[in-house]
Amino acid sequence: MFKISLAGDLGSGKSTVAQILSKKYKAKIVSGGHIQRELAKKLGLTIEQFNVYMEKDRSYDKKLDDLLATYDGKDGNFIFDSRMSWFFIPSATSFYLKTEPMIAAKRVFEASRADELFADVEEAAKSLLSRRESEAKRYKEYYGQDITDMKNYDNVIDTTYLTPDKVAEEIERLYFGK
Repeated sequence: MFKISLAGDLGSGKSTVAQILSKKYKAKIVSGGHIQRELAKKLGLTIEQFNVYMEKDRSYDKKLDDLLATYDGKDGNFIFDSRMSWFFIPSATSFYLKTEPMIAAKRVFEASRADELFADVEEAAKSLLSRRESEAKRYKEYYGQDITDMKNYDNVIDTTYLTPDKVAEEIERLYFGK
């Protein structure tokens, strides 16, 4: 049984890598981003608007954080795709996926998610920066944690010029010794 936490920059490939590892190791993915997108949709907000909304209403972060914390004692194979899973699930081995901001913006722009449609890469970059600042502010205020401090994570992988398959292979090497 294993628990792997994937935190990282927006557009760094966390969700894609989680899917690759999940298929290979038959692990359940617990995605904070997916949960946030569903909540934003229910409120009729974009993901960026929802992040700003959560700065004023902590209840949504609290629900997600409390849910994540329940996994610390659960048995099974889990991959957590969430910016704070390293904090709420200390039994998981944490990986931070980082990438250059404009590469991340290009990835997000090209992904064309229904809740992340941008006119161009520059608009995507501004949105990602805004979301990141909102998240960093909330987690610092709520938990006293700096999500940009790489000492929080067991491993850091720069995904800027790696394919998702190569990132998954690096996680396998570091975690499973493959």
